Amino acid sequence: MRIDILNGPNLNLLGTREPEIYGSMTLAEIAEMVKEHAGESHQIIFEQTNSEGTLVDLIQRAGREADGLILNAASYTHTSIAVHDALKAVAVPKVEVHLSNPLAREEFRHHSYVSPVVNVVIAGAGPEGYRLAVTALINMTGS
Repeated sequence: MRIDILNGPNLNLLGTREPEIYGSMTLAEIAEMVKEHAGESHQIIFEQTNSEGTLVDLIQRAGREADGLILNAASYTHTSIAVHDALKAVAVPKVEVHLSNPLAREEFRHHSYVSPVVNVVIAGAGPEGYRLAVTALINMTGS
């Protein structure tokens, strides 16, 4: 089973960016944690981009090549109709992940263009949310 885990803008700064909100783990450390959790029978593709267009391309690729998609769209969650449309166009099971709980933060973070077009939303569990998302996808696909 192949799972594409895609991360949006500024998540490359994890570990140093607002650790009181996002924690102290780096994105590379989260990727290693997730790959270890998934085991060798699951291929994990873990990527990050600050570019909206690149994120759309990666979502489309996941729809063609992956068995499941985990997305932390970061701020694009609240702004990107393009990300919404790309997610809507792909048929693989999809999980939205957020390290923090957007509903407990600024009001502009309360709206998600991603949530209506995914199967599962995991928010506020910190890095553990990525492991939960992998487990959810494995359970959804029976792989």
